[in-house]
Amino acid sequence: MDDQTLVRQGIRSLLELSTDVVVAAEAGDGDEALEIIATDPPDVLLLDLQMPGRDGIATLEALRERQLELPTLVLTTFDDDELVLGAVRAGAHGYLLKDVTLDQLIGAIRTLAEGGTLVQPALTARLLRATRQLRPPNTAEEQQAQPLTEREQEILRLLAGGYANREIADALHLAEGTVKNHVSSLLLKLGVRDRTRAVLRALHLGLLTEKAP
Repeated sequence: MDDQTLVRQGIRSLLELSTDVVVAAEAGDGDEALEIIATDPPDVLLLDLQMPGRDGIATLEALRERQLELPTLVLTTFDDDELVLGAVRAGAHGYLLKDVTLDQLIGAIRTLAEGGTLVQPALTARLLRATRQLRPPNTAEEQQAQPLTEREQEILRLLAGGYANREIADALHLAEGTVKNHVSSLLLKLGVRDRTRAVLRALHLGLLTEKAP
């Protein structure tokens, strides 16, 4: 979804070069997208942030209110810290800048379609900085977080890197079903309902830290 017709047509033409990506519909603004999604939701929503009328973040919030949430990949020219964090908090499962290659874009769509999350590596540090500026939790419930096992911490780091369950299983030499069980345990311990919020919550709690260069 993008308000610039030429941009949408260009992205569509590029995506149609892939044998396993089908562009189901296009929309020029948030309201048009909501109408389409209500009747024929796609497997993955590709979303711009800056649009006339209802912008990308407002569209994500409307989807949540209407219980129409679906894997959403934000693709934008804007790399502002607050926009990145706002999009993730509103429910985006992936975030890419428009300077990515076609292979990276298609790979991101596949990752989200398989249940994964993805934030472009260049934006991970922005999320870390932005979450440090969040107001500290002010209730006992918010402050509580059950300790994670070593294996859960490993899986959490891979989730933050955008890996899908199958990729995590391959990386850690585990059965995919075992990974799904660990992810479910992570969500329960962190008190969140999906993988993206798990990563955001972990960032907020300091469970994911920047590695030294």
